[in-house]
Amino acid sequence: MVSRRGLIKALAASGVAASAPTLAHATKRSPALPNILWLVSEDHSPFLGCYGDPIAHSPNIDALAAKGILYARAYANAPVCAPSRFAILTGCHPESNAPAQHMRAMANLPTVMRTYPEYLRSLGYYCTNNDKTDYNCNVEPERIWNESSAKAHWRGRPDGAPFMAVFNHMTTHESRLFGPRPVEGPVTPDLVRIPPYLPDTPAMRTDFASYYNLIARMDGEIGARLKELEADGLAEDTIVFYYSDHGGVLPRSKRYCYEEGLRVALIAHFPPKWQHLAPVPMGSTVTQPVSLVDLAPTLLSLAGVAKPTQMHGQAFLGSEVGQRSPYAFGMRDRMDERYDMVRTACDGRYRYIRNYMPHRPWGAYSSFEWIAKGYQSWDEARIAGTLTPDQSRFFGRKPYEELYDLEADPYQLTNLANEAKQAATLARFRKALDAHMLAIRDNGFLPEGEPGEGYEATRSEAAYPLRQIMQVASVAARGEARNARRLAALLRNRNAVIRYWAATGLVVLGEAALPAKAALAETVARDASPAVRIAAAEALGNIGDPGIALAVLEQSVASGKPFQQRLMALNALDALDERARPALPAIKAIVDDENDYVIRAARYLVAVLEGNFRPAMPTGRPRAAGAPAGN
Repeated sequence: MVSRRGLIKALAASGVAASAPTLAHATKRSPALPNILWLVSEDHSPFLGCYGDPIAHSPNIDALAAKGILYARAYANAPVCAPSRFAILTGCHPESNAPAQHMRAMANLPTVMRTYPEYLRSLGYYCTNNDKTDYNCNVEPERIWNESSAKAHWRGRPDGAPFMAVFNHMTTHESRLFGPRPVEGPVTPDLVRIPPYLPDTPAMRTDFASYYNLIARMDGEIGARLKELEADGLAEDTIVFYYSDHGGVLPRSKRYCYEEGLRVALIAHFPPKWQHLAPVPMGSTVTQPVSLVDLAPTLLSLAGVAKPTQMHGQAFLGSEVGQRSPYAFGMRDRMDERYDMVRTACDGRYRYIRNYMPHRPWGAYSSFEWIAKGYQSWDEARIAGTLTPDQSRFFGRKPYEELYDLEADPYQLTNLANEAKQAATLARFRKALDAHMLAIRDNGFLPEGEPGEGYEATRSEAAYPLRQIMQVASVAARGEARNARRLAALLRNRNAVIRYWAATGLVVLGEAALPAKAALAETVARDASPAVRIAAAEALGNIGDPGIALAVLEQSVASGKPFQQRLMALNALDALDERARPALPAIKAIVDDENDYVIRAARYLVAVLEGNFRPAMPTGRPRAAGAPAGN
């Protein structure tokens, strides 16, 4: 008879999704399986005592780390919840299945991407989720979980069934900083240390202290859940994970591809019965990078199952640990109402960042972020002209590449990408990131909402020639004036994605795109792709032809157009600044649109063009404090 492991390995190698009855039948003949408990905190950088933070109050998590494995360099694969949770759910990078890499999108989950609860249920696990989903794809929680609700608990399982239970703790979510009063607790504003890339304002100190106090509350919730496990007599049969779904919420963390946005806490505790599945003794610290995309294959490995071939992650615990990459990869695409495209790799010592849209600043106003008074105070200091160069950089133009030595420069302030002595390191990271993007078939070069998005469509090299697209996007993002005519010629390419990046490259060039003026005008008039026309119109606006540009952008923001198209056009109008003033009536006409992101972008732009923008002003629909919806 074929063993359970042999059967599942064969199915995984073939790429065929095993049916639940087949694997359940195999499980009846297998040894007992460990219970698994996931304790997850929202929006949380590792501000914890066990990670060396001297003012954190986290006794329960610290105790778990002392008797478990602490991963010192654990990383989310996106610095915001929805794309990150897609990676956790599927074991696949969200940018391999567009539009899952964008914040608040609805990707079509292909049949080949079975979710980890589906795999575990087919092995006999009772799987519960309490309570957040936010998977950025069209998966129905009630289909993949035995129970997904605010009451979901391991206690609902059938007698004798192993369980996999997830508890999501919202206490540290970004929105918890938005209340009218500071969060009280053991940390006061005078105790915190403000990073040098942020201004030391009273509002910033208050937000930092509140965040620490929210972490202290969350730690108490983690402790209560662990006591429940002990009270039920299950602690000796259960492997416990604690992790955060991405980095924290303080300015320049959530949504940004720095350590503060991507580095997370990750701890795993094994009771003696299951410690043979751990590669190191309890109490150890692991310094090799791991990613949250690794969690799904790790769960399967703990059950003795080889990962399915479509999963990008690699198991780091259990019986199926194999050769692991030395890199953790991350990304940023659309964040709320702001379009961007960033790819990054980290080996624990260095972080490499590639900005495919360097013409878009890091600190483009984003209404949900700016509800936090710390962000408001940063922007107020920018307007007042009181920021240091390190603090004002956030509001400026990005370089194409960034490279940071995390040991010498933990705040990532000194970009080493142009230093000759770092040439070999830079080349190593370039090669690793390129190979990764090709291996996962990165969909991010497709403008959101354009035909051809998704896992299946981008498998075709004919429809999506990724290597060539990456080469064109690299030329575009480098912003070298000598490439203006080359990019102009590419505006006639038969592939719309290549045309889009050629037009984007001419946007990056600004006034240096003047040699492409005729080609841009032809593109604006005739191209079949709305995204290409919008990018070409912005490029025309930059080189002194705002009339044609604004006509196209006004048409693109009109009611009835897809929200992605309208957002792209609003981002372009925002970048044109005062040159967009003639379009003000068209922008004002959409400030009550049905799409919240369109509303946010339009209201902000109206305020800027009318000269009454203030960092504290609301630009989105009113939302109750503490409600995480939308972010």
